[in-house]
Amino acid sequence: MSRLSDAASRRQVLAALGVTGVASLAGCTALVTGSGDEFDVGMTANAFNPPEITVAVGEEVVWHNTSARGHTVTAYENAIPEEADYFASGGFDGESAAREAWREGLGGKIDSGESFRHTFEIAGRYDYVCIPHEQAGMVGAIIVEE
Repeated sequence: MSRLSDAASRRQVLAALGVTGVASLAGCTALVTGSGDEFDVGMTANAFNPPEITVAVGEEVVWHNTSARGHTVTAYENAIPEEADYFASGGFDGESAAREAWREGLGGKIDSGESFRHTFEIAGRYDYVCIPHEQAGMVGAIIVEE
């Protein structure tokens, strides 16, 4: 299998798992649209699903909001490799700007059914959070390997 088909296959599996996880959390209704979107990390009511994934350098990660709530994907500035580009939904330059934008007007919000993408160019661990659901434990990690 090519690397591209491996990534696509992984996304399909994760998407299916995300639907199952959301359905079980929701009780009786899945909050995923039938759009067939492929993604690596689903955003449920209070969690990233899965909370940690491993990817290769140069790979794009896609987060998809599978819940009815608005979410963010916001890197912890002090918990990414020093030489790595900062990432946050909304395109902010740093964590404090992302948090301020959220407080002032829901900046960086990913609505239900929307996605956020980031390509990881530097190996290492990247910890991130959903700002509005941080207190509920909505944190995740991307492990990027050579």
